[in-house]
Amino acid sequence: MDTLAIRSDPAGFMSEIISSCGARHSLSSSKSSIDSAIRIGQRKNGEGRRIRNFLNLGAKNGGVDYGKGQVRIRCEHGAGIRALSNGEKERASSICRAAQASEIVPAKGPKSAAGVDRLSKVPIANIRNFSIIAHIDHGKSTLADKLLQTTGTVEARDMKEQFLDNMDLERERGITIKLQAARMRFVGKDGEAYCLNLIDTPGHVDFTYEVSRSLAACEGALLVVDASQGVEAQTLANVYLALENNLEIIPVLNKIDLPGADPDRVAAEIEEIIGLDCTDAIRCSAKEGVGINEILESIVMKVPAPKNTAAEPLRALIFDSYFDPYRGVIVYFRVVDGSVKEGDTIQFMASGKEYIVGEVGVLSPGQMPVKELYAGEVGYLAASIRSVGDARVGDTITKSTRKASKPLPGYEEATPMVFCGLFPIDADQFPDLREALEKLQLNDAALQYEPETSSAMGFGFRCGFLGLLHMEIVQERLEREYNLNLITTAPSVVYKVICTDGSVVECSNPSQLPDPGKRKGLEEPFIKIEMITPKEFIGSLMELAQDRRGIFKEMKYITEARASLCYELPLGEMVGDFFDQLKSRSKGYASMEYSLVGYRESDLVKLDIMINGDIVDPLATIVHRDKAYSVGRALTSKLKELIPRQLFKIPIQACIGVKVIASESIPAMRKDVLAKCYGGDITRKKKLLSKQAEGKKRMKSVGKVDVPQDAFMAVLRLEKEVL
Repeated sequence: MDTLAIRSDPAGFMSEIISSCGARHSLSSSKSSIDSAIRIGQRKNGEGRRIRNFLNLGAKNGGVDYGKGQVRIRCEHGAGIRALSNGEKERASSICRAAQASEIVPAKGPKSAAGVDRLSKVPIANIRNFSIIAHIDHGKSTLADKLLQTTGTVEARDMKEQFLDNMDLERERGITIKLQAARMRFVGKDGEAYCLNLIDTPGHVDFTYEVSRSLAACEGALLVVDASQGVEAQTLANVYLALENNLEIIPVLNKIDLPGADPDRVAAEIEEIIGLDCTDAIRCSAKEGVGINEILESIVMKVPAPKNTAAEPLRALIFDSYFDPYRGVIVYFRVVDGSVKEGDTIQFMASGKEYIVGEVGVLSPGQMPVKELYAGEVGYLAASIRSVGDARVGDTITKSTRKASKPLPGYEEATPMVFCGLFPIDADQFPDLREALEKLQLNDAALQYEPETSSAMGFGFRCGFLGLLHMEIVQERLEREYNLNLITTAPSVVYKVICTDGSVVECSNPSQLPDPGKRKGLEEPFIKIEMITPKEFIGSLMELAQDRRGIFKEMKYITEARASLCYELPLGEMVGDFFDQLKSRSKGYASMEYSLVGYRESDLVKLDIMINGDIVDPLATIVHRDKAYSVGRALTSKLKELIPRQLFKIPIQACIGVKVIASESIPAMRKDVLAKCYGGDITRKKKLLSKQAEGKKRMKSVGKVDVPQDAFMAVLRLEKEVL
């Protein structure tokens, strides 16, 4: 709902009305005339006139004096305002040709003054939807903070660093995990009022799909590049996503105040690598507030306005959602066609679920309810939705009464890429873990889990994640927010098993593999990885990629000092310590980005660990045949150190099927049965020794080896290193 505010000077001779067209409307009259038309509701500061009695305010181009009791109003667009008060409820309509007529109500008091301007409707031609794309730590969150401050969206007393990052985990890691949106009002140099919708994006490769949906809701993007570091891998990945969505890209060179900043070099890098013209690239320092107004003017001038399709059937793109325990799922969306208002019956086209809208509003950046959202606007809705799965990211919202003929393109189901087992250290916490995962899944539809039982670690869950960062975040949130102590098994990927009967079985756990006689082949996921590094580290990074079965694709020099390496390698080789090794070998200077390219058949085998002749399922892994020996040797050697000695000899074997490829043994604890023999015949000693040997043989056949929990945890850490 829009707001009509009348601001007067203390004498009451001149006033201004700010209305739905976003323009200022001048109001002038004699004092007697204005007294008869408007009852003055004066606050301490002498401002705050509001319409209180029955009146008609009208204007024509140039203004016409209607006499006593009427006032003269003129819009800067050359049109006028019509207002009518009926009893206690005042209504007004804009008849400005720059905007559609819309209902307006007066401001309710000084508390709502901050939201008055941002809730005011503007013509679709004055809406700008944009995003900020950048590599981690290039200043995306700081720039967003300054935009909110400069436009007055957030008061100085409410401001804090990384304002749009709500989670403690985001602040600690310096990345955006859960995206946000913010509506800002900006008056340009041309005097026009613009509605700027900033749609934030997550900052990691694991959330590429969410980034693509956020970009699909925009018409433009700010490409923020650190003026000292230059173009990084994640910068390239997000720029390509933006180009796929036909976005207008505005290059911004940030951190120009740093001693090592070289904007000219970085601008040349952007032109050479990405192909963007950086002649007019904005040079700014978000931390110091330099160049912020120039960025806002560029958004207004360069980012195209949305298409005016308000008359079409409703189609709205969901770019995020979260679960509120009191209102159900809150959906963040951008209206592409048509309009939506409270009371509409909507349908999610992918899930087919129908709900009645209970509330719609805008995000500025807090939730501010409005009566209706039309094409081009960004906002939220609440409709008592019970599950995030009903309103998935990328889905299209339409009306049940007037359905769209086809959904918006680009929707995909969130597919987990990395799996691991989560087990509580204390078995009594299993019900708490189940409840915590159920609650987390309400906010994170990409998280999948199913019960799993382990002979070593008891009851737990097999969980699927979008990537390693997603896995770490979920584990850390479970431990922090729900006070759980967890054991995480080594991460694994989804393999496709081609069976002899022609069927294909997906397998994320080695224990689920069909018998060798039923398997015809095994396929594993491959990724395309791009590493950007200073030239002195090229050799060590090429060695790292080749050690992980990487297939070299290309190498190109970005500048004289930096190069880009492109490899294809199995995802299973990257889910261990690949990123740590990359940073270690490059002293922290290299960056990487990857994308899935599909499944390929490989010579993979299941490596079982046998302890005292029994297979221990939690330690089984799927490895390439060429690496099976080194992995088996490392695991058996580690287990020999960790399993306590028994009264009998314990063999530890790594096997492929029935073939043992690596073996260690834990010697038995010896009891000196000859201690009581002080000399005498040798036959007496032989008899005692043979009796001991028989006992140990019998003990070995019926004895059971208990592998301690810390041994499993140590072996799991080892698996992450050697796989």
